[in-house]
Amino acid sequence: MKKIVLYSFLVGIFTLVSCNEDLIDIPNPNSPTTDTFWKSQEDAQIGLDAVYNMFYKPGSWTRWIHFRYDLTSDEGYSQSPWNELKEWTRFIYFNYNFWEGNGNMWRDHYKALFRCNQVLEYVPEIEFADAQQKAEILAQAKFLRAFYYYNLSLMFDNVPLVLNVSKPDDNPTQSTKEQVMNQVKLDLTDAISGLPEQWGSANVGRPTKGAALALLGKVHMQMHEWQEAKDALEWLVEGSGKGYYDLVPNYKDNFKHTTENNVESVFEIQFSDINPNGDGDQPNPNVGSNRAQFFAPRGIGWCDGQPRRWLVDEYKKEPTINGELDPRLRSNIFYPELQTDYPDEKIYGRDWEAGWGSDCFYRKYQGDYYRNHEDYYSPINFRVIRYADVLLLYAECLTELASGTPPQLAIDLVDRVRARVDLPSLATSTLYADVVTSKASFLKRLQMERALELCLEGVRWADLKRWSLWDSAEGLNELKSRDADFTNFVVGKSHRMPIPQSDVDNNPNLDQTSPY
Repeated sequence: MKKIVLYSFLVGIFTLVSCNEDLIDIPNPNSPTTDTFWKSQEDAQIGLDAVYNMFYKPGSWTRWIHFRYDLTSDEGYSQSPWNELKEWTRFIYFNYNFWEGNGNMWRDHYKALFRCNQVLEYVPEIEFADAQQKAEILAQAKFLRAFYYYNLSLMFDNVPLVLNVSKPDDNPTQSTKEQVMNQVKLDLTDAISGLPEQWGSANVGRPTKGAALALLGKVHMQMHEWQEAKDALEWLVEGSGKGYYDLVPNYKDNFKHTTENNVESVFEIQFSDINPNGDGDQPNPNVGSNRAQFFAPRGIGWCDGQPRRWLVDEYKKEPTINGELDPRLRSNIFYPELQTDYPDEKIYGRDWEAGWGSDCFYRKYQGDYYRNHEDYYSPINFRVIRYADVLLLYAECLTELASGTPPQLAIDLVDRVRARVDLPSLATSTLYADVVTSKASFLKRLQMERALELCLEGVRWADLKRWSLWDSAEGLNELKSRDADFTNFVVGKSHRMPIPQSDVDNNPNLDQTSPY
């Protein structure tokens, strides 16, 4: 009897519930869906902030991308005890699914793009009290989508171009580098019209019109579209935007957490040590940079990446107008004779250790100026685009468009960057005066000027791809003379990474990059 009553009671309960679907479909406020989210201006802002959050993933700007842009270029190398990690910086790819080599960056970039596409698909349907706020949210999403595709193209060349909110069973088709870059240009053109020239103090760090134009100029330059690149960069150098930017007097201020978002900053990733907890995909992860921990000297950090000695030697070739060493050397690199050149110097509060031998170590973006150790939570913002970079790019554009000799403005822009560190003008230099009379010589010298100003800042890989030094035997030998890892470089192959093989295997529309 009790069993029947109990059974009847349960049937009654289930019947009542089945008659009222509202009791079943109670939304979980902790797990919003696309049907319950994307309804308000606040939702739109939260959705956009989720895109910015991707900056703090290991496959984005906190860690592994620096191994590609710095260590694979001729400026850096790895002596990591982690063999596979080291080999990936030496163009030795056996495992096409190496998570720290290509897999993590591929995944995190496409996660960021998915979030961009959500903003661009759902926010237009949301009603805003302030139309300008809506336009700015969409413009930021366009900039960020362009930014992530630009970096994917630099690393992989031919990648799927996904412009809508994707579904788990989607198999996106592969696009060429040209198609990807063309979309990047379209997105940046849209972003330029919606981004402010400057943000208020509460929103410092978000991309501005100048950041979008600078990135657009970079894209055109990678495609050798010199006139279009000049047109994009002109606003920052000769146009109405030039009043927003300048070179800071002290070069080192570009790499300290106490002098961030300064007048030289065009776009930078905002880092903080406010939450030293967790990493990557863990809940409530930190928002600091891991780079300093991975590149600090042995015994202070992991020392998985180091600068090449040739940079030290290049800095020492030309003294300042006061007969001193180029101060950028002291700011950028720890090197064996540092304390001979500067007796008051220390390396994280200590003297040069015998076990370090003749090695050089990163100083740029390291925290030695305010602490004696490193960790995973560096608060130093990463300056993705500096005004010095823009000035040198503009000089390159002007010269590429010229015939015969480099234009005077191009020479003046290079001299402006050199003058900040008290180097003589090119025309009065005892070493390089002849370069101002020849277009080819000036462009060649500009390659080294960019290295001395921007080394270890993640721009060298894009520069090498733009210049295609490896396309000629002379250029490849030049790279080998500076970086022995280029003996492993295979022309037509090594200028891009293999796509993660697991993605190729799971997507019939995706081919592994030839000749991998």
